Amino acid sequence: MTYNRHGENTSEVEVTNVSTHGFWIMVRGEELFLPFETFPWFEDAPIKKLVRVELASPTHLYWPELDVDLTLDSILHPERFPLISAIQQEGGVDNSKEG
Repeated sequence: MTYNRHGENTSEVEVTNVSTHGFWIMVRGEELFLPFETFPWFEDAPIKKLVRVELASPTHLYWPELDVDLTLDSILHPERFPLISAIQQEGGVDNSKEG
């Protein structure tokens, strides 16, 4: 039987830290920050649901308990995908999820 070295990340994707401003996610060795201002669907999510994230494909993340899916490109370049962070003028969050 072979054991991983202590501290070695064996998951392809995992949430590594959460703050009042957003959260960090490690994807295949690269850490990314998702600010709640840009990704509002996560702001009120329970930690238990936030950390349950899957790498649905090499470029696609999925949070099954939140029914949120994002491409890595929309996380790296949110300015290219304005609908993912649009807040409706009449006081609701636009639930568009994909960019």
